[in-house]
Amino acid sequence: MIRSMTGFGSGRGSAAGEELDVEIRSVNHKYCEVKVRLPRELAALEVDASKLVRERLARGGVDVTVRRSGSAAAVAPRVDVALAEAYARAYEELRARLGLVGAVTLADVATAEGVVRLDERAIDLDSAREALRGALGVALDALVAMRAREGEALAHDLAGRLDVVEGLVAKAAALVPQSIEHHRARLAERVQELTRGIPLDPARLAQEVALFADRTDVTEEVIRLRSHLAQARALLGGREPAGRKLDFIVQEMHREVNTIGSKSQSAEIAGLVVSAKAEVERLREQVQNVE
Repeated sequence: MIRSMTGFGSGRGSAAGEELDVEIRSVNHKYCEVKVRLPRELAALEVDASKLVRERLARGGVDVTVRRSGSAAAVAPRVDVALAEAYARAYEELRARLGLVGAVTLADVATAEGVVRLDERAIDLDSAREALRGALGVALDALVAMRAREGEALAHDLAGRLDVVEGLVAKAAALVPQSIEHHRARLAERVQELTRGIPLDPARLAQEVALFADRTDVTEEVIRLRSHLAQARALLGGREPAGRKLDFIVQEMHREVNTIGSKSQSAEIAGLVVSAKAEVERLREQVQNVE
């Protein structure tokens, strides 16, 4: 079953104290383009994240956002004990010199500038890599599931449009013999008018009709078009990514329908061809959503 290129997934993974949240979004794109946004301290894991995504997805513009979980995940408090002792002594000397009442408290020292600071916590890249693998795996599972669900709807729509194209072309092909007979009758009538009653040469008339039939014969185009339709249906039922192949097949279908239209000498056939071309164009637009 084909898959869409649009989807969303999220996941969380942890390993040895490292906990990561991952969000992944994908939209339509001709190729598989992966953009990874990581905290600065995890920048070394960008290649790992991109590789994991490419192992699961064939096409799509993919945005991956990675965050370290928790407000204190990336930082840890650090106390400058020597500076705190210096503040405490200075406060005590000031209190004694000024004859102030009260004692120096922990709050006085802790809130002094530079005593407590937030430093970036050291990163264990191996643990972070393991956590990323777990979180990204969960997010990709959710993304792929969403793309598969949308792919079912796409497959149903595409299959219906393929049936419409096949029906229109079959009707056009069935009208070709009528078009030839109509041309023969018109040609005979026109010649009678121009010759003013002089008997027609049946052989010459047959030759002209045969030439017309050869110019308007669409048998080859119809055979190729039916082959393209069969290939497209097979891809819709397959398990491999089919977007690029479907895109090529639809282009070839458009080429064959155009050729049938160029050979048409009937207004009724031309109308069917116009409808078929419109349906093929809708197919082309919809195929742009397929992985």
